[in-house]
Amino acid sequence: MREMQIGKNDAGQRLDKFLQKRLNALPKSLMYKYIRKKCIKLNGKKCDISAQLREGDVLTFFIRDEFFAEKPRQYEFMKAPAELDTVYEDENIILIDKKPGIIVHQDKSYHFDSLVARVCHYLYLKGEYDPEEDKAFTPALVNRIDRNTGGIVIAAKNAEALRFFNSRMKTRELEKYYLCLLCGKPKRDSGVLRGFITKDESKNKVRVHKTEVEGSKEIITKYRILDFNGKYSLAEVELLTGRTHQIRAHFASIGHPLAGDTKYGGKQKTPDNLSYQALYSYRLKFSFNSDAGSFAYLNGREFRISSVWFSRDFEHITLNT
Repeated sequence: MREMQIGKNDAGQRLDKFLQKRLNALPKSLMYKYIRKKCIKLNGKKCDISAQLREGDVLTFFIRDEFFAEKPRQYEFMKAPAELDTVYEDENIILIDKKPGIIVHQDKSYHFDSLVARVCHYLYLKGEYDPEEDKAFTPALVNRIDRNTGGIVIAAKNAEALRFFNSRMKTRELEKYYLCLLCGKPKRDSGVLRGFITKDESKNKVRVHKTEVEGSKEIITKYRILDFNGKYSLAEVELLTGRTHQIRAHFASIGHPLAGDTKYGGKQKTPDNLSYQALYSYRLKFSFNSDAGSFAYLNGREFRISSVWFSRDFEHITLNT
């Protein structure tokens, strides 16, 4: 007989999902049989495969020791650098300043270096993540940013934090502000752009429509112009909807593409010949509208990146106001 206690990161899962991760040497069909035959019990009682595990629950096993043996594992994340440009960190989350050119997750062509791999490597070296111990949870990212866009990305250190921030992302309780460099200057110094967007998956490109069309989704983009140097506008943008390439496509649709963004028409170059589109997620504010529980300490807090690479010609602008 063996016992296993459910920890914080394992809570909230179905029993069968947990067992598939924790006992990877146990065949799925045999696992179901053992549960039916009461060879696997939850808190000393017969259980169902769909039982929701809670922190402190105890599983009892009357199965052969061979099923507790681990299959050899290779940690791919160890190939990625462990260095992070950290904006803020506590026991639950890390806010990372992702630089342009880094992918957040492995892409279809596979590349070992990604932001999430760097997070895993970083936490592994700190002793805060061990794949052998945390079999049911892997550090994960709450939000995503395009490869060639930089800015703040939230990484969750535990399952509770991931569930909480994912839910608050959906309810728009994480306010995200972007800084961008527009070609030319919009007619109005501030405003709200509205439209509808469709995506061509084969080209990984979107199209903005003035009216709703089949398969489209609404987009709302709020902006204010901070300064204009005669050729480019430095603008702050708040996403009121979060769609793929929304900021890039929306401004291109009104004749003001982002500097350096060749995909959406920004073929004009700055004197420095930009390697990436001039777009940065530089400001994040936590604005929880309901009980935040153990994460209430973050409510109302705001984090910023004070120095953005393409804003150096606008140094007289105070980004902290």
